[in-house]
Amino acid sequence: MLAYVFNLVTLISINAILAVTLNFIMGYAGIYSMAHAVFFGVGAYVAAYFALHFSSLFFLAVPVAMVVTAALSLVLALPALRVRGEYFVAASLGLQVLGVTVFAEWKSFTGGLGGVIGIPPADLFGAVLSDPGQYALLAVVCCALVLLIIACLARSSFGRSLKAIRDSESAASAYGKNVALIKTLLVVVSAALAAVAGAIYAYYLGFINVESFTLDTSVLLMAMVIIGGTGTLLGPVVGTILLMLLPSLFSYLSFLPSTEVGSVQQIAYGAAMVLLMIFRPSGLVGAHKKAPR
Repeated sequence: MLAYVFNLVTLISINAILAVTLNFIMGYAGIYSMAHAVFFGVGAYVAAYFALHFSSLFFLAVPVAMVVTAALSLVLALPALRVRGEYFVAASLGLQVLGVTVFAEWKSFTGGLGGVIGIPPADLFGAVLSDPGQYALLAVVCCALVLLIIACLARSSFGRSLKAIRDSESAASAYGKNVALIKTLLVVVSAALAAVAGAIYAYYLGFINVESFTLDTSVLLMAMVIIGGTGTLLGPVVGTILLMLLPSLFSYLSFLPSTEVGSVQQIAYGAAMVLLMIFRPSGLVGAHKKAPR
């Protein structure tokens, strides 16, 4: 039972990092990205490759994963310089599809559809993590650090510039803000921090494949952000906890066949989002306001 709780805490922390970093794009700048799972995947694959071929030191693999993911995120950031709104969503969706295709076909690096196996346990300065409780603690600490970084950025002049862009790109540009540069930095920072979640995920499971980084994951992360509350620091964390606990709760319903849990779970996700959009459009943690009629 304790191992199950530690596993749940670890997965919640990993997804919370992803939701918080996605919210940094969505909530603070009003940019809706459908490619966040790709950044998650790049971080995981790079950390796995580094651990297998160079060193399993966690604090070496994570910076490498962050740098590589940040560099590749420029593929998404460059279209962001030219388009906005639904056009950016389309561009990010294209990157998501491209990323999954590369993950599935680049067998020498990602293992193809079979994935990467035999990833060694994380090494923290000579201490090899082997207990689920140790990974849970590592994931929680990393999640707290990411939250702290996002909070500091949100309260800085950079964060204020993001909110100005969210409210009106034209007005922000008129006031002398370099909108293109700010949006580029935003995507790069968000992607780099998402890579931290990917590295933890790879080390924790010891195995990764493309199924963890598909469009479904990006949509689930967006649901976590929307349900918790966009533009808030703790909203995505609340949304993550809620959506990660739902499958566990459904599994305890004796009258529900195990084969139907997945379908009921999807219905619950959809219903929750519809109800929130009607009665609390700002999310569970966001300031209460009525939905427009």
